[in-house]
Amino acid sequence: MQEIHEIFKKFKNEFPSIQEANEALGKVIHEQSGAIPDKIHWLIKIAISGASGHSLALETHIAKAKEAGATDAEIVQTLLLLIQTTGFPSFMEAYSVFKNMC
Repeated sequence: MQEIHEIFKKFKNEFPSIQEANEALGKVIHEQSGAIPDKIHWLIKIAISGASGHSLALETHIAKAKEAGATDAEIVQTLLLLIQTTGFPSFMEAYSVFKNMC
């Protein structure tokens, strides 16, 4: 995946061994921890990053979900789930990140 955040490039350059370890952990979690398909992993991560207000992570997770085959409708539905759990403002913040990427 193409890097979409300049700060992440800087982090990778400054702390390559930490990034490699973090990436290896992510690979184990995604590939060896259960039966959830890749697309669903990324939709869950969209919900988590949206609920947490982590916009940089949300952008990355949206891009990864699309690469894994998630449609815009599936992403929006995932974001809509935030309304009843974390509130309308959290949804709107996450939805604005999504719409700015379109």
